[in-house]
Formats: sequence, C-alpha cells, structure tokens
Amino acid sequence: VTRRPLELRLCHINSGQPWAVFEERKGQKFTDFIKVRETIEALTDEVCGKDKNILDKPIVLNVYSQTCPDLTLVDLPGVTRVPIAGQPKNIEEVTKTMCRRYASDPLTIILCVIAANSDIATSDGLMLAKEIDTTGSRTIGVLTKLDIMDHGTDARKALLNEEIPLKLGYVGVKNRSKQDLINKTSMAETQRKEKEFFKSHPAYKNLP
Repeated sequence: VTRRPLELRLCHINSGQPWAVFEERKGQKFTDFIKVRETIEALTDEVCGKDKNILDKPIVLNVYSQTCPDLTLVDLPGVTRVPIAGQPKNIEEVTKTMCRRYASDPLTIILCVIAANSDIATSDGLMLAKEIDTTGSRTIGVLTKLDIMDHGTDARKALLNEEIPLKLGYVGVKNRSKQDLINKTSMAETQRKEKEFFKSHPAYKNLP
C-alpha cells in the first residue's frame, strides 16, 4: 500500500546494467531491485511509522536503464474517505490535495486506477480526474481486479470505452494477488499469468 508519494524518475542510458539511487540514501547505489523495493518499504515506515498513516512527503527514486524511456512516474496513495487507526481525521483532504497537486500539471498523463469489481461510476479517483482534466483528454483508465469480479459479470463495456468515455480509453490489468506477493512471484511469471488470463477469458480474448 502506497503511504508516501513515490516519484520514480526513469532515465535512459546507452550501456551498462540497470541501477537506482534514492534521494534519501545519498551515496548508495542499488543494482539489486529486490533491495530497491525493500528500501521503499523502509523509507515509508521511517516517515509514516508502521501503522496506516499517509504523509505527503515523496520518496524520490532515480532508475537508470537501457530498457526505459526518460519518464517520471508518480505513484500516489489512493483517495481515502474514512480515517482508520493511525490516520489523521482529515485523511480525505490530505489524499485529494496530493492528487490535485500532481495531476493539475497539464503535461501530466493521469493514470486513474479503478477496481473493476466495484461500480466505476462511483470511483473517487475517476471523479477527481474528471474534475481536474475536464475534457478527459489526458486521463487513461486502468481497470484492476478483473479476475475477482462476480461470476457472470465483466468489464468489457468499460474497456471498450462505452461506459464513462475517456479520449485515451481504458486498459485492463491483472496484478499480483496477495498470495503472489507472499510467494514473491516474479514479474515475468506475473506477466505470463496475466497474458494467459486475458487470452482464455471469454469476454476479453477478442479485445484489442
């Protein structure tokens, strides 16, 4: 769970092995990306504590690789309406302010992540994206949890951009499950399972 914004600055290099540096870990160069993930978790706990607190203090991570474009990806905490133990009473305001600050930049593409197993018309993220990007010209809808929708239902209409239209449309993804994370399933295996899921699903196998 993202509890601090993560500014992932991808930098293309022409040669050499991929490596990463954190602004908060000056002088440390990481080539083991399992350690990178563990450091993100450690930096989150150092600032937010071990509970569910969310703070607007970004982790800045620079990654240098031959296989990435020059691009910054910002991973934000989701909009939280009701505070739970360890969170401030104004958690909704805190999370929405973060989203607005990053998404208001007109050069930013908004990746609006929406759980497909709930009604997308009630998505706080999509509502906020539409408030900021009023024409829908720089928002991409990302539908997750397609694999745990109720039997007999699917998100085909949303994926075809027929439900709440966006100029850049929607993409469906099948992420790692909690068990996959516990088992440390590799990204290569995750992508294989995702491809197999869409290839064999009756509602999605013929979609572009």
